Amino acid sequence: MSAALYIFTILTTLVCSVLLLRAWFRVRKGLLFWSGLCFVGLTIDNVLVLGDMLLFPSVDLYTYRLASGAISISVLLFGLIWERS
Repeated sequence: MSAALYIFTILTTLVCSVLLLRAWFRVRKGLLFWSGLCFVGLTIDNVLVLGDMLLFPSVDLYTYRLASGAISISVLLFGLIWERS
């Protein structure tokens, strides 16, 4: 059951990132770009969660998971600040 949940979260963030980046290609609004990049990073974060919890239980990927999540949110925060100025 948990594998299905992890895969569903990966697919959800992947679809969000594709939709955001596809919209950015059409209208070229900066906030769509930064949001799309954030969701790409969150997709990577969810893949690392799947790897950490199910695929490689003996390997500790916690630091990489935290780093990818922090970088993703930092990208979105940077985009929000950049678009504001």
